[in-house]
Amino acid sequence: MRKEKKQTESPEVRKKGYVLLIVGAVLLVASLIFTVYAHSHSYADSILTGTQLSEVKELIKAVDAGESAGDLDALKAQQTQLSDLKLSQERPYSYGLTALFLSLLLAAKGLYNALIGTVKAEENIKRLAMAGLMAALCYIGFAVFKIDIPVGPGKTAFHFGNVFCVLAALLLGGFWGGLAGAIGMTIGDLTTAYVTSAPKTFLLKLCIGLIVGLVAHGIFKLSRTHSKKYITGVTILACVCGMGFNMVADPLVGYFYKMYLLGVPQELSAALAKMATVTTAVNAVVAVIAASIFYLALRPALRKAGLFIQVTPEKTDMS
Repeated sequence: MRKEKKQTESPEVRKKGYVLLIVGAVLLVASLIFTVYAHSHSYADSILTGTQLSEVKELIKAVDAGESAGDLDALKAQQTQLSDLKLSQERPYSYGLTALFLSLLLAAKGLYNALIGTVKAEENIKRLAMAGLMAALCYIGFAVFKIDIPVGPGKTAFHFGNVFCVLAALLLGGFWGGLAGAIGMTIGDLTTAYVTSAPKTFLLKLCIGLIVGLVAHGIFKLSRTHSKKYITGVTILACVCGMGFNMVADPLVGYFYKMYLLGVPQELSAALAKMATVTTAVNAVVAVIAASIFYLALRPALRKAGLFIQVTPEKTDMS
């Protein structure tokens, strides 16, 4: 008789699940209050600052073109000052929204553990350590290896962050891989000029990881022993599914996110979404190719070193 490796059910796991659920619920209430406060105060101030910044930018263009008189150096210094001020005013609202999404995730995970009460008996420490490493790589891939593209009052970017987000899900499974990608790239947003995109990034990168993990491990059991051809095909398919989702969801979610949560006018939100589609498509192609190559190269090396994460346990014969 063939049987999966045993998972252990423990009252301790259920207890921790309830604790996590309570923590998530408390954090949800606190972050909701903070987010509403930040939106009505600092973020409202940032909109006014943004209007002043746009006026200064237009004045700089006029002075550059010789259509207006003015001190160009002073105007550029004022532009830098207003940009920094606007960024600092946007941070509290972005922190609040990010904490709101994180609290929902914690509550959902706590509820799952409390109801299911099962946990894999081994490799938890290894998975946690590797998740931390992948989160750091996601941060570096976005914060360091990127090319900024100014788009109206905002910006988008070509970057390598998605490569490691997808790779994390292939190596660790959907939840841990998605969480690593979400945390790493959200920190990248929060520490750069992309601060207002941080909540959207957290949600989308988590979803990318969950989709890649579902296809690779939930459906096709990629971490089990298979032929090279099977592994290659499933790896590419999982990457394509995750990045295909991102190509559709990133501009679509970005449109509604900017319009309803950031207060960007509808016409501008639509224009930004169209521009983001181009960079998202390029990033997706790069992620599929690079993540597939990295995983196929790392898989045998990690197995040999005893560091391979068995996301889906091998089937064993039990008599």
